[in-house]
Amino acid sequence: MNIRRGRNRSIRIALTASAAALSLGVLSACGGADSGGSADGKLAVTASFYPLEFLVEQIGGDHVDVTTLTGPGVEPHDLDITPRQTGQMSEADVLLYLRGLQPAVDKAVDQAGVKNTVDAAELTTLEPHGSSSGDGHDHGKDEGHDHAEEEGDGHDHGDSGLDPHVWLDPVKYAEMADGVGETLQKADPDHAADYRKNTEALTGKLKKLDEDYSSGLKNTDTRTFITTHAAFGYLAERYGLDQESIAGVDPESEPSPARMKELQKIAAEEKVTTVFFEALASDRTAKVLAEDTGLRTGVLDPLEGITEKSQGDDYLEVMEANLAALKKALGAK
Repeated sequence: MNIRRGRNRSIRIALTASAAALSLGVLSACGGADSGGSADGKLAVTASFYPLEFLVEQIGGDHVDVTTLTGPGVEPHDLDITPRQTGQMSEADVLLYLRGLQPAVDKAVDQAGVKNTVDAAELTTLEPHGSSSGDGHDHGKDEGHDHAEEEGDGHDHGDSGLDPHVWLDPVKYAEMADGVGETLQKADPDHAADYRKNTEALTGKLKKLDEDYSSGLKNTDTRTFITTHAAFGYLAERYGLDQESIAGVDPESEPSPARMKELQKIAAEEKVTTVFFEALASDRTAKVLAEDTGLRTGVLDPLEGITEKSQGDDYLEVMEANLAALKKALGAK
């Protein structure tokens, strides 16, 4: 009996050791707490809102798990961050945001303390467009691509008066893509070759998009378009257009009666046909102006999020839909 009990005890010890070894092996393969990355061993990336999420998905591919702080249908400017979200942010391998667009995110990023934290505004050059006071007047340059950069190095955001809607310029968005690609390569050098390849593929698509806009908007009956939200300053500057906005860079700000009267005059003088509104904000003021001036209304999407109301499934599709809407409104030939 003593021999049998000893033998059973030895078997239990061996089984326990085997189970422990198996458990450690599973934790190691899945990227445990000490190994970094997401639970499945992928690079864990937190993006503050859709345009940055799209870049990470396109460049990171199967090597990344992406979490976005701004859910579908949420107006990014109005986002609130919970303490739980701030805690989750601190666990990311890479944290990508755009300072000056979402004040709550800016504050949470400062608290998260993630090593690989990237402000996308520093991957390109920000410029002043429109006005937070609601005049919204923004002239494009006649030569389209040959525009001069405004003063400023793009590193002073927030209350500086610089326009954060830089992703609506395909050329500047491609610069951001290059920066995101370099960030992922640094954070996950084992897959650097894939990140470089994916970055080149995406910037190639953005170059094609830029060419589509350049050719599609080259000859038009008017160069002026009216929007509810001054989000299209970079796009207007890139392709030699004039953006006139009902509100300023804040989509929820109310225009003054004087501004509405000024827009009626501009619409008549510049042969404007359409007042554009966006899916994630109220269309009330756009409809009021359209009724007062006899203009049509249409959707011009600032691409701050993708919802079932979006005119496409991703950034590239919605930008092509925006181009079609602009060509129609401006009378492209």
